[in-house]
Amino acid sequence: MQRILITGGAGFLGSHLCDRLIRDGHDVLCADNFFTGSKRNVAHLLNHPYFELMRHDVTFPLYVEVDRIFNLACPASPIHYQHDPVQTTKTSVHGAINMLGLAKRLDARILQASTSEVYGDPEVHPQQEGYWGRVNPIGLRSCYDEGKRCAETLFFDYHRQHGLDIKVVRIFNTYGPRMHPNDGRVVSNFIVQALRGEDITIYGDGSQTRSFCYVDDLVEVMVRMMDTERGFTGPVNIGNPGEFTMLELAEKVLALVGGHSRLVFKPLPSDDPKQRQPDITLARGKLGWEPKVGLEDGLKETIGYFRKLLAEGQA
Repeated sequence: MQRILITGGAGFLGSHLCDRLIRDGHDVLCADNFFTGSKRNVAHLLNHPYFELMRHDVTFPLYVEVDRIFNLACPASPIHYQHDPVQTTKTSVHGAINMLGLAKRLDARILQASTSEVYGDPEVHPQQEGYWGRVNPIGLRSCYDEGKRCAETLFFDYHRQHGLDIKVVRIFNTYGPRMHPNDGRVVSNFIVQALRGEDITIYGDGSQTRSFCYVDDLVEVMVRMMDTERGFTGPVNIGNPGEFTMLELAEKVLALVGGHSRLVFKPLPSDDPKQRQPDITLARGKLGWEPKVGLEDGLKETIGYFRKLLAEGQA
């Protein structure tokens, strides 16, 4: 049994990671300020003897005793991270400094949940870890993109300067149950709109692509990355290399939900990437991992979750 801290642990991805680590027999401390996370996501764990929930904002120091840290804290959808861009940058940068400081004091291994957004609107396709990216440093998305890039810088500087045991993963589009119904991300948007019988909003002409990874697959590779030998730091791309246009995704959602929603096209938001697909050669070779859940199967699970939320009046 290890004592493991998960920041952002009540969020979509963090709550699934809590489930996995509890199942694996660990003692889990979940820290979240509940800006986008929800107690509902971890309510089923509250009575578990090896689970603890703490309200905490990572922009402030945290003094606990743990063996490992998963640093997931940060709003991840454009609607949420653009709501308070200064706080978003603080969460990525100050949060990284505070968690790295904690890891240094404890000599604990720490994993940073970085993002494919560090590649910006890429000129290289698919994206490999060695690509430095094409990011607008002063745009509407910069608070998230540059915040995560700076966090990676801090992780590697702590590793070089202090010998800290770090792991860095770059997460590509992930979906599944417990996504926030109003987070503005394309999978949740399309599903909720289809279930409500509303028009499905497509930004741009629908030809832009994304690669969608089901949450169970992503949690599996995060755990594998945390368990690698000390000298392997990453960064490692984690995501599903299957590439779909927005039109293809909308058609899949409509086919699974049914109904008569129409497709409505609106202007593409500022700095929205045209293509996004991970090269997961490193994850395959080093972690022995590749995603197992196909898009249709994952969408069925996610649709079932949102259908239940709507029926309960929670969305």
